[in-house]
Amino acid sequence: MGAYTDLTIDQGASFELTFDLVGDDGYPINITGYVFSGQIRKTYYSTNPTANLVLTILNSVKGNTLISLGASNTANIVAGRYVYDIKMKDTANVTSRVVEGIVTVTPQVTR
Repeated sequence: MGAYTDLTIDQGASFELTFDLVGDDGYPINITGYVFSGQIRKTYYSTNPTANLVLTILNSVKGNTLISLGASNTANIVAGRYVYDIKMKDTANVTSRVVEGIVTVTPQVTR
């Protein structure tokens, strides 16, 4: 099981969050060659994702990764509570969940 972190996304605004993957020993995980995927869904049992998170590796040796959604994407998400998770597949094709939690999308006023 991955870390649990709640997120807040402002509807109609760009969203970016960086995180560093570290091992149990406290040292960064080298994620060279790893593949990441992440989704937001209304519930754990929703058939279709509300949004696909964009994951960009910033520094693979230091395990530094960026999660993002553009303003046009967040504008299309109805304000409310959602769930999300991010998975990674390592070079041996082992998939694990690195982070999960609740996403709160706050409503926009200016359109």
